[in-house]
Amino acid sequence: MSRFLPDDFDPSRPLTLIAGQGIYPQLLAERARKAGIPIRLIELGGETSTELITSFPENQRSAVKVGQVGKLLKELKKFQTGYAVMAGQVTPGKLFKGLHPDLKAIRMLAGLDRKNAETIFGAIGDEIEKVGVHLLDARVFMDQDLAEEGVMVQGKEKIDAEHLMHGVEIARENARLDVGQGVVVSRGTVLAVEAFEGTNAMLERAGKFGAKNCLFVKLAKPKQDTRFDVPVFGLQTLQTMKEAGIGNAAVEAGSVLLLEKNEILKESQKLKIGIQGI
Repeated sequence: MSRFLPDDFDPSRPLTLIAGQGIYPQLLAERARKAGIPIRLIELGGETSTELITSFPENQRSAVKVGQVGKLLKELKKFQTGYAVMAGQVTPGKLFKGLHPDLKAIRMLAGLDRKNAETIFGAIGDEIEKVGVHLLDARVFMDQDLAEEGVMVQGKEKIDAEHLMHGVEIARENARLDVGQGVVVSRGTVLAVEAFEGTNAMLERAGKFGAKNCLFVKLAKPKQDTRFDVPVFGLQTLQTMKEAGIGNAAVEAGSVLLLEKNEILKESQKLKIGIQGI
C-alpha cells in the first residue's frame, strides 16, 4: 500500500487524519480509502477544506481548534484510533496569533526551550504517541507523488551545472540551520531564502528583482521530522513561479511531494518551467 507504513501495520485498525489546508489531506484520504483503511477525520478549525470535511459522515469526524492538544487526544481515543497522520499546512501565523492552547498545551509549551513550528508539532506528535497512537510518516499513501531523480520537465531556460550546484549548496545550508527548505538563486547570486513566510511568499519576493536564469531549489531538512513536516510542491507553487519569472525548479528526489504530480508535470510543460529531481 505504501512503503512508509510500518512493517507491523494493521489495516483493520482506524486511521485518523489530522487535516490542515489544501489538496494534500484530500489526496491522502482518498488513497487510504481505496486501500480499504477505515479512516476518521479531525479537522482543524479554519484550516481544513469544506470539501474534505463533508466527505466524512458526522460520526466519523470531529473538530478541534489549533492548540487544543487535550481535546485532540480525547478525540483520538473516542475514535479508537490505532494510527494517526498529519497532513496539510497550518497557517504559520497561528503559532503567534489565533492559537487556542488548553491546559494540556500550556503545560506542553512550558516544557519547550524553543517555540517554533518544528518543536511545537514535534511535541504534539510525542503526546499522540504517549496515548498509544502510532503517528505515521506524513508521506504515507503519497508514494506516487514523490519527486524522481533527473529531469522531469525540460524548461525553456537552461541552468548551468555550476549554478545548480550553488543553489543546492545554499539550500542545504539553509535547511541545516532550520531556517527554511527553499531558496531562489540566479547565476551564483542568492535572491531569496525561505523562512517563516513560506514558499510562495519567498518566490514572490525573489521575482521582484527581475533577474534572469532564476532557479528555485527545495530540499528536505537533514533531520526532517516527517511525521508532520514534508516539503511539498503544488500547482500554486508552479503558478507563483510563472508570475515571478522563475523558470526552473530543482527538488529533492524521494523527499519532496509534487502534489497531483501528473497535473504539475503537464502544467509545467505548458508554462515551459523546468522541474528536475536532484
